[in-house]
Amino acid sequence: MSDKSSQEKPWQAVRIEAMESLLAGAGIIDPNRVDDIVHRYEKNVGPHTGARVVAHAWVDSGFKQRLLRDGLAACAELGIGGPETEYLKVVENSATVHNVVVCTLCSCYPWPILGLPPAWYKSSAYRSRIVREPRRVLAEMGLALPPQVTLRVWDSVSEIRYLVLPERPANTGHLDETALAALVTRDSMIGVARLSTPEHGGTRP
Repeated sequence: MSDKSSQEKPWQAVRIEAMESLLAGAGIIDPNRVDDIVHRYEKNVGPHTGARVVAHAWVDSGFKQRLLRDGLAACAELGIGGPETEYLKVVENSATVHNVVVCTLCSCYPWPILGLPPAWYKSSAYRSRIVREPRRVLAEMGLALPPQVTLRVWDSVSEIRYLVLPERPANTGHLDETALAALVTRDSMIGVARLSTPEHGGTRP
């Protein structure tokens, strides 16, 4: 029997709910465990998590060194971790070096730190072209790098994921860690964007 709420849901959601009900009825999965996982991805996983890591590295030089040495262990200090990231390599941007991340095989990505990968990250066009012509691809995405800047492309695999530590924007010395985290974007942590100095000295909208 169908009801109005079922009719309003996308077919994918209806299918998943039906499968969950069948698996729970057969004792294969625990619905409470499923709810815990959904809650985790809704509340605790996403680019805001990576932004916390970046902002903390900007204000704590000791943490930054530990993050560059062993990304996963440093993230664990902030209570951040989970599946899909067995080893995390953090690469630091500077005025002369820019890093960008790709997964040429599929869509390997540090889920606990950045959440789900964007659609373009998984596209075959990005995965192939960013390796062959990275400057052109970045320019098409709005990031034109000066020729004197060294560009490094890092290829994620299932055993190792990468996170870009972007440069701290200028004129942000007065901002606290929370305000700094609000400046950090997902794309800057993949390396397809740079952070700009916030207008009016505050956080971006």
